[in-house]
Amino acid sequence: MAETANPRQNVTFASNGHHAHGYLAMPPSGTGPGLVVIQEWWGLTSHVAGLVDRFAAAGFVSLAPDLYGGATTHDAEEAGRLMGELPVERACVDLAGAVDFLLAHDDVTGDRVGLVGFCMGGAFVLTLAVQEGGKIAAAVAFYPVGHMPDDYAGLQAAVLAHYGEEDAFVPIATADDLVAKITAGNGQTPEIARYPAGHAFANDENLLGTYNAELAAKAWDRTLAFLHDHLD
Repeated sequence: MAETANPRQNVTFASNGHHAHGYLAMPPSGTGPGLVVIQEWWGLTSHVAGLVDRFAAAGFVSLAPDLYGGATTHDAEEAGRLMGELPVERACVDLAGAVDFLLAHDDVTGDRVGLVGFCMGGAFVLTLAVQEGGKIAAAVAFYPVGHMPDDYAGLQAAVLAHYGEEDAFVPIATADDLVAKITAGNGQTPEIARYPAGHAFANDENLLGTYNAELAAKAWDRTLAFLHDHLD
């Protein structure tokens, strides 16, 4: 069963006439580029909060919106149900609210933000990057699963996507499909990183048994370099 108490919520932000919640972490310097971190289907777990802390330590004002309203789970069947019951439109509204919150934040530098997401969050990264256009400078999607755009004409961000060649949820052929759609949409060629790994290979909670520390470190370093290149 999903747990509903989430002590990781520490910030509230406006979202289309209502309020959404999330976990915010600040860089050691107190200022930096804004970064929205989008959860996997498990919810805003300790793993996601840890990623937010790591991105903050690397210099980003980092915010993970809580798309499940406090619910988290470590059960795959329950996670699938939570993801299936999440209205895409509402999630996109909350994510857009997070983008606007960071852009209005006194300690966020620059006039565009970055996005990074994992699994379900990877799909939302691509959707949000198209939806928010010029507000997004860099979009990083790890093994994206779920609703994704067919039309990338509105995309203005640079895109990096990480794929596992042994991913049971995301066939590696979908990487080529993403390249074709983005190129057709706006002429941009996204950066695709392929790894000899399964789905969620960067998740150190290892819920699927596919975590690979070496490849996760490579993907992390590549992600930080990409974000710094486009946001600093």
